[in-house]
Amino acid sequence: MYLLCTIAVSLISFLFLKWMKTRRFCMDMKRLDGKTVLITGGNSGIGKEAAIAMAMRGARVIIACRDPEKAEKAVREIKTTSHSLNVLHMHLDLANLRSVRDFCKTFLQKEKRLDILINNAAMPSVLDWTDDSFSMCFGVNHLGHFLLTNLLLGRLKETAPSRVITLTCSAYKYQKLDFQDLNYNLFPFFTYCRSKLANIYFTQELARMMEGKGVTAYSVNPGYVQSNWTCHYSTLFRLVMQVVMFMFFVSCEAGAQTVIHCAVADEVLPHSGGYFTDCRHATLRPFARDSGVAKKLWEASERLVKLA
Repeated sequence: MYLLCTIAVSLISFLFLKWMKTRRFCMDMKRLDGKTVLITGGNSGIGKEAAIAMAMRGARVIIACRDPEKAEKAVREIKTTSHSLNVLHMHLDLANLRSVRDFCKTFLQKEKRLDILINNAAMPSVLDWTDDSFSMCFGVNHLGHFLLTNLLLGRLKETAPSRVITLTCSAYKYQKLDFQDLNYNLFPFFTYCRSKLANIYFTQELARMMEGKGVTAYSVNPGYVQSNWTCHYSTLFRLVMQVVMFMFFVSCEAGAQTVIHCAVADEVLPHSGGYFTDCRHATLRPFARDSGVAKKLWEASERLVKLA
């Protein structure tokens, strides 16, 4: 009896874990020949898998990373896997707004097209500061991508129809923005949650501003993914999380599917400004759909990065 119970519990646990890790795959194999795709943090994880998928579809793929050695290695691997030679990297440090401006200046000088911008790079729950004295999560995850997108918006409109995809996380639901303290940096997880909520508001306001101009925007929740985000933490934490990720998290390839879906599928076009997960349009919590807050954050962000 004990043996049967053990087997039954083990089988149920296995099926439950398998169900938790089940994800839809993007089946749209639309070609992207002649198009240019820019992916921040494309040297690893979801960004790298998205880069491979874009390159396999014939796109010119540019990965923007801060570590040249890792970027060069990633480019070689992406080329090998995708069988495409049209892959390159450019230096970008989202924790430094001067670097963002320099990157955009170089990009606009060298590249005549930008069809798909994937704001993928992110900083996990850490207490640190950017070179411009913003909290690391808010500065990299939101402000860096906010400035990057705005400086490249002209090129996106020139090559319309174009798309902007920004990665967020389901953790957005655990916090709300405090406009008296946007630079909040007290509890690491709360800081991260606020930055991911900011990504959602950013996408909504960008979609509203670009309505009728040929640029659509989508926020993507890739789910819990077995990426290298734990590298920012202690050895003990990494070891524990390796076990947790193996049991509950999905692969980077699976996590990238909704990003790919929003980049190529026509069915997402009516949902500009929308939130997607598991290759489907999903519903946000009511507070995360507040257009007034989205507009207020946009205006505040313009002042913070000195665009206003």
